Amino acid sequence: MEDYTPKKIVEELDKYVVGQHNAKKAVAVALRNRYRRMQLPKAIQEEIAPKNIILIGPTGVGKTEVARRLAKLAKSPFIKVEASKYTEVGYVGRDVESMVRDLMEIAVGMVREERKASVMDKARANAEERLLDLLIPPTTGFAEQETGTREKFRTKLRDGELEERIVEVDVEDAGPNVEVFTNIGMEDMTSGLSDMMKNIFPAKKRKRKMKISEARSILEMQESARLIDMDDVKDVARQRVQQSGIIFLDEIDKICASGSAGAKGGDISREGVQRDLLPIVEGSNVNTKYGMVRTDHILFIAAGAFHTAKPTDLIPELQGRFPIRVELEPLTAADFIRILKEPQNSLTRQYSALLGADGVELEFTDDGIDRIAEMADELNRSLENIGARRLHTIVEKLLEEISYEAPEVESKKVLVDRSYVDANLAAIVKDRDLSRYVL
Repeated sequence: MEDYTPKKIVEELDKYVVGQHNAKKAVAVALRNRYRRMQLPKAIQEEIAPKNIILIGPTGVGKTEVARRLAKLAKSPFIKVEASKYTEVGYVGRDVESMVRDLMEIAVGMVREERKASVMDKARANAEERLLDLLIPPTTGFAEQETGTREKFRTKLRDGELEERIVEVDVEDAGPNVEVFTNIGMEDMTSGLSDMMKNIFPAKKRKRKMKISEARSILEMQESARLIDMDDVKDVARQRVQQSGIIFLDEIDKICASGSAGAKGGDISREGVQRDLLPIVEGSNVNTKYGMVRTDHILFIAAGAFHTAKPTDLIPELQGRFPIRVELEPLTAADFIRILKEPQNSLTRQYSALLGADGVELEFTDDGIDRIAEMADELNRSLENIGARRLHTIVEKLLEEISYEAPEVESKKVLVDRSYVDANLAAIVKDRDLSRYVL
């Protein structure tokens, strides 16, 4: 992260998210602060808490995308969770500590894949030797002759001449299928019991006949697993979670107790979720199957529309743990035009690439994009405002017919201009009752 200054972080986010400069600025500073903290002496590092953020804005304006792209940029373990699916301890549902356990699982997967990539060359070499052992079982007394034969087979193997040859490979049998039935929200207990059962009933090996083309990938996978030190993977993953993990808490406004309904039973449970969440955000130890994980320096980014509640409806202690609050702007027709044109992963580029797989050349003109943006803005104002998500429904409906007929269509060039958009969507947009269900 040394080269990523806050300005450069914002520039990278600009490639994927249109507008919302204030939100990008806030998350960029939070990310840079992590790098700054790691340059300090250990004693001071422990004292500096992460500056957690609340993103306030309607659906579809880029709250999740900003956080997701930030995590990808930093190569940090990242998880997005819905705050509304958690319940207070004692109620049926998921407890808030499970978000840290899930984040740890993601981190272990990330580190394992990195280690796998680093040992893959060695794994391929080992797999090749095992394939040669299967093709030419070693014997005694003919060392020189064996070496010459082995090298001949190695050359044929690398040239792809033996791909159809059948060999017998040891593969792990799935073993007994043990299912553990528990209440909803007891996934962590289920996972622990399943792991215990696997230790009691270890997987047995059996021989399976297959072509060399199939055996190669299985042997490479087995060899890479042997070369990876899982204890080291767990230690590195835990360190990453503790120092650079990001938890995105979506719909945090749904666990606010609104002032007008303070006496309702549901609101008591919501406040209970906040109180359970508080120690994790403040910093505590969470027990996972990979060991204890400290949450002191995990960055929490919360988001919500806050239509019926406001950030001050959160319990005071939790408010204090989210010192940065950023309000995101609703999207306009001009923003929709930029969203369709500018990002590297824009919808227009995605659909052009998808239909290109069937040999169809899809071209969006400027007036066609303008018309799609106008329709999205008009529908957001007249119906429910779902932000940029409206573009997905409109473009999908617009290209429904050509997507269906693409493999057999005679004309392989499709021009999406204003008249094409009007011809395919104008009637639906005008019919408010129909557009309410279709768009």
